[in-house]
Amino acid sequence: MKKYFLIPAILALCSSLVQAQMGSPNLSPGLSDAMARVFGTNLNFSAALHTYVDMAAQNQTMSMTGKMYFRGGDSRSEMDMSQATGTAIPPQAITQMKAMGMDKVISISQNSQKTTYVIYPGLQAYAKMQEPNTDSQTNAVKVDTTDLGKETLDGHPCLKKQSILTDPGTGQQLTMITWNATDLNNIPIQVQQSLPSSDGAGKTSMTMHFTNITMGKPDASLFQPPTGYTLYTDIQTMMQTEVAKKMGGGAGAPQ
Repeated sequence: MKKYFLIPAILALCSSLVQAQMGSPNLSPGLSDAMARVFGTNLNFSAALHTYVDMAAQNQTMSMTGKMYFRGGDSRSEMDMSQATGTAIPPQAITQMKAMGMDKVISISQNSQKTTYVIYPGLQAYAKMQEPNTDSQTNAVKVDTTDLGKETLDGHPCLKKQSILTDPGTGQQLTMITWNATDLNNIPIQVQQSLPSSDGAGKTSMTMHFTNITMGKPDASLFQPPTGYTLYTDIQTMMQTEVAKKMGGGAGAPQ
């Protein structure tokens, strides 16, 4: 059982990064509406995705590659953790994840349904998470946007903007800087997110950079959960159950 010691921690990190690409879960409820106000609901494109994460409090970094799809407010990210590099994910952890079929992870966000699916194809399993419904302006995430001027990125003229999302209940803030390409219908070709750590020791920042951009609506089927997979109601239960299966312990294996 010792050889699996890195799996729970690494999978927890992976799932948090996937959710972060859709917007920080720490700012729910009302996050889907807030993110729609930042990105708009008219994004229709697909692209290669490079993600760089800097966890200042832990003095750790991670780089990942994948794909991203946007269609009318919905989004889909695909990550291959076997290609990840950085101090936050040692090589032996990648080897373990590949052996257990947990190296590939897909996240689908359905904005209109306020639903996120986190999918592990290698496990044929996924978790469905529903954002609480809230019509109260008191509970709505507050968004303050500031224009930061113009900048050229990858040869595209961009309008650079900063958006600060504030959770009215906790006061926690997520800062986002976007580079919106004016020659590509103002789609964000780079996004930086910054979230203070819970202990105040530093910030975790994530930069998402889009390349090889294809304009137009991706196929609608990409934004639906898979059929024939085992459904869970949360990521933690999915990880505990599936890791137990892989370890040969079944449902009664230690968590």
